[in-house]
Amino acid sequence: MNGYLTIPKSIYCKLCKTCGARPVIKAGEAGLYVVRCPNDDRHYQTRSGLIDIDDWNRNNSVYYVPGRDFNPQVSC
Repeated sequence: MNGYLTIPKSIYCKLCKTCGARPVIKAGEAGLYVVRCPNDDRHYQTRSGLIDIDDWNRNNSVYYVPGRDFNPQVSC
């Protein structure tokens, strides 16, 4: 992985919600950085700028959206 910096394990980062990989930091142009998935460029990556791990964590959350209740509780 040329051009990538690994994020230390002591820093909390969510895994990529598409493939489950731990993100890396890519140095961009003009001293800007991108937090991105190391496996695929099409997976989520932050905008160029400062290292924004909070944005990565926000956008790689999988939220439960209830579509149907499979075990309905009936109160008598």
